[in-house]
Amino acid sequence: MTETALLVGGGGREHAIARALAAGSDCELYACASNRNPGIAELAAGFEQLSETAAADIVAYAEEVGADVAVVGPESALQAGVADALDDAGVYTFGPQAEEAKIETDKAFQRRFMEEKEIPGCPDFAVFEDIDAACDYIDDYDGDLAVKPAGLTGGKGVKVTGDQVTKAEAKEYLRDSEYEEVVLEERLVGEEFTVQAFVANGEVHPTPAVQDHKRAYEGDEGPNTGGMGSYTDAAPELPFMTGDDYAAAVEVLEATIDALPDYKGVLYGQFMLTAEGVKVIEFNARFGDPEAMNTLPVLETSFLDVVTAARDGDSIPQLEFAGKATVCKYAVPDGYPTDPDSGAKVTVDEENVGDALLFYASVDAREDGIYTTTSRSFAVVGVADTIDAAEKQAESGLAAAGEGVRIRHDIGKPELVQKRIDHVAELRGE
Repeated sequence: MTETALLVGGGGREHAIARALAAGSDCELYACASNRNPGIAELAAGFEQLSETAAADIVAYAEEVGADVAVVGPESALQAGVADALDDAGVYTFGPQAEEAKIETDKAFQRRFMEEKEIPGCPDFAVFEDIDAACDYIDDYDGDLAVKPAGLTGGKGVKVTGDQVTKAEAKEYLRDSEYEEVVLEERLVGEEFTVQAFVANGEVHPTPAVQDHKRAYEGDEGPNTGGMGSYTDAAPELPFMTGDDYAAAVEVLEATIDALPDYKGVLYGQFMLTAEGVKVIEFNARFGDPEAMNTLPVLETSFLDVVTAARDGDSIPQLEFAGKATVCKYAVPDGYPTDPDSGAKVTVDEENVGDALLFYASVDAREDGIYTTTSRSFAVVGVADTIDAAEKQAESGLAAAGEGVRIRHDIGKPELVQKRIDHVAELRGE
């Protein structure tokens, strides 16, 4: 039986979802997004340019194409209630409704929820609506803090004292902002990693751990971005992790879903491996970007089967992965993230990607070519037996990149991976 699936979103994450959905002959794919992603458009039977937050328009398009199921990619759409509207229209949506999505979209709710439900790994935190009171707390706090706006900021709103900014700069940042509510948390020191899980009907099926690289420049320098690239190992855990570390992260996800029984879609846990164990940096209510581009290419289980089983109330199929390492590297517009060169024409030589996978992201395909937006342009992903081999494959694939883009070449290289291993060993006193 052929299923008609609607995909909402036009980034690299959504291109990876589109490829996973379209992998079988039993899926007729349609998509809608505010930008025309050429990779998604090539895979889809139809592509409509719509705002990802225009719930009524998205429902109308779903009904026009006869969608049986939908997958919502971006968090902005989840916050806008797109999943709610599609569900109400009878289109089962693999993505949480707005109330459950608050686990990402409202960081104050997230921390209070963790505290109330006794979810493991919650750091010390305080929530403020009064910016002056928040600044006083920064002055009085004995130690460094992560300063987080309560709402969505595209991965670029967090400032960490003792790392990115001084306490004085953090206070200036808050006073210059228009944030109505902020969360101040103890600074977590360690190595970050992500575990994403497929969730439906109370079931939690985790995927391999990923390490994203947020800093804009090589050597982990510069401002935070939405993510410059990421890697996985052939095993579920990363080289600096133990099996127990991975299990502790999965335990957090399972405890979260025990407390959110109606949640469906992907739950993404961003964790910090500290000297005291695994702590929660934040949750996301959808696939990560770039992490989806690491996870979905090595998923051997049909993603469509996962979605339809969730819809039908059946057990989610046991997830099978290829046992390969992956390395993802993003090409971003010149000036990204502080002053990206938006609207510039870019050239992507698909013939030069080689064995790597190419995922288009925040670009707009027009009649005369492909143009940048204000975010990341495209990614290449190497898939191989080892991280080192996957990195070399990804680096070779970057020959597809033309002028006007910048890349963090160090992601996945042995020296950077070893730095992570040494850091954790030092934290553990080894």
